[in-house]
Amino acid sequence: MATLCFQAPSKPTSYFHPKSKQSPPFSTKVSFFRCRASAHTLVAVEPEPVFTSVKTFAPATVANLGPGFDFLGCAVDGLGDHVTLRVDPSVRAGEVLISEITGTTTKLSTNPLRNCAGIAAIAAMKMLGIRSVGLSLDLHKGLPLGSGLGSSAASAAAAAVAVNEIFGRKLGKEELVLAGLESEAKVSGYHADNIAPAIMGGFVLIRSYEPLDLKPLRFPEEKELFFVLVSPEFEAPTKKMRAALPTEISMAHHVWNSSQAAALVAAVLEGDAAMLGKALSSDKVVEPTRAPLIPGMEAVKKAALEAGAFGCTISGAGPTAVAVVDVEEKGEEIGERMVEAFMRGGNLKSVACVKKLDKVGARLVSSVSR
Repeated sequence: MATLCFQAPSKPTSYFHPKSKQSPPFSTKVSFFRCRASAHTLVAVEPEPVFTSVKTFAPATVANLGPGFDFLGCAVDGLGDHVTLRVDPSVRAGEVLISEITGTTTKLSTNPLRNCAGIAAIAAMKMLGIRSVGLSLDLHKGLPLGSGLGSSAASAAAAAVAVNEIFGRKLGKEELVLAGLESEAKVSGYHADNIAPAIMGGFVLIRSYEPLDLKPLRFPEEKELFFVLVSPEFEAPTKKMRAALPTEISMAHHVWNSSQAAALVAAVLEGDAAMLGKALSSDKVVEPTRAPLIPGMEAVKKAALEAGAFGCTISGAGPTAVAVVDVEEKGEEIGERMVEAFMRGGNLKSVACVKKLDKVGARLVSSVSR
């Protein structure tokens, strides 16, 4: 039987230190981002802060979407993390101080080199060449750790956008994705299917990692799409869940998953929620290895489909289950059945919510001018 190597993309040497030959500059096409390794600083002159403080928000994300492991993801509305960033004369110039962490968890490190928000903030500051100003950062976690909803990416996206906003929005979204990837690489692996939609909003296809090519996928405005998100009281660390993946897959499974991923992309562009759900439910590579590690997941998927969901799969590395519908009220009913299934099949308490697609991504919430 023919086999294919199945490996997560590796992290490049660095995005902030040039090789002997300078990399080509960022280039942008309509609805298409090509991001390449850059020099240490991307602006000619160090910008001055235009605000004394800013508050930003970055949404939760659903990565993989079934067959799109490490190359498809989307943002969901209403859930996410907030960052408040201030110009702080008491902080050494060119550095970031994490002053407070609140919300769903307070056990995160306040060392900016060990915190996803801190790492992304530092990366954005390097891109801007910030050497004359110190910043203090407050992180409010709206997402629990290890939830499968892009918790680390939300923190990184909110922090990178906050740095960009406080210095006058000099960086584009593609550069902000790179700053967030610096964080993701150190926390959960070099994959952009959370950080890209967290920053850009909507659905995003990662066509390539080296160079990083990002393709936003536009779901039609006139079509309805809702995500039923059911999160059990169970933590599924991304590194542990990635370690469970197979190192090889059969050619038959490769062909099947490729066709399902292509169908999913077509469904997004056409606004076909039914086909999107069917493709999302059809992964034969990743979900079969991860579902047994989440108590009750198989029963939850069965319950969602029997209740009328177009499709159901694991959100990211889990343990959150995500189902797709086109009517909000129907989604609420399906969520109840999924909660019951988590308890019945896995003895896990869980909570359900029904959310729309977040089409904006990380953004400024408020600011205080100088």
